[in-house]
Amino acid sequence: MSSTSARLPLVGLPTDRKLIGPHPFLAAGEKYVRAVVDGAGCLPLLIPGLQPALPLRPLLEGLDGILLTGSVSNIEPHHYSDEPSNPGNLHDPARDETTLALIPLAIELGLPILAICRGFQEVNVAFGGRLHQKVHEVDGFMDHREDLDDPLDVQYAPTHPVALAPGGLLAGIAGTNTAQVNSLHGQGIAQLGETLTVEATAPDGLIEAYRRDGGPLSNSTFLLAVQWHPEWRVVENPFYHGIFRAFGDACRQHAQQRIR
Repeated sequence: MSSTSARLPLVGLPTDRKLIGPHPFLAAGEKYVRAVVDGAGCLPLLIPGLQPALPLRPLLEGLDGILLTGSVSNIEPHHYSDEPSNPGNLHDPARDETTLALIPLAIELGLPILAICRGFQEVNVAFGGRLHQKVHEVDGFMDHREDLDDPLDVQYAPTHPVALAPGGLLAGIAGTNTAQVNSLHGQGIAQLGETLTVEATAPDGLIEAYRRDGGPLSNSTFLLAVQWHPEWRVVENPFYHGIFRAFGDACRQHAQQRIR
């Protein structure tokens, strides 16, 4: 571009390791990549999840934000407890190694972070929190999973309300203290990580969103994590779009500071 002021902010997305036939591929869901473009107005770049992890500092120093995406895989439980992994849980050790190292470094560098579903759980674990492996088997919680036999538009349709913390970031985006969200997760927060603040809860009390305010060891001014999927048809849902616009605005602010 002819003007640095017009440069699109660069947002990094971690990849998942997937087997296609006998070959491993690194991939990110197109809906997340598209939401960075259409919802946040930024330029997406993929961060390869490898073992051992790539040197992350030089990579992150060239970025203006991080979107931690959802995935079919779950964090291996040895990262947050001593319990075994429940049968049927899919894991991605290369993604675990990459994202759990990436998160504290992104905070140190002051990168805005938006975390969705698996990303929501990754940030919580990175801050010392714990997870329920099967929320639907915990007394007092409802079943937050989608019906995989439904069409995608049904799976990603609003399923339940969330109560938004008064005066919080999401309440400001929504302009109200409640919002309707989709629900496509089997895991959830058992214990919130240190320095994280609840932004939204489901009717059963499960934490559905949180933020982190900058602290004395952090330059970060934007960290928002949501358990639902605001990337789905992001420009058609004003609340979801508002989340990505707020993230994009934080990335633009970082980009302006980075090019000075």
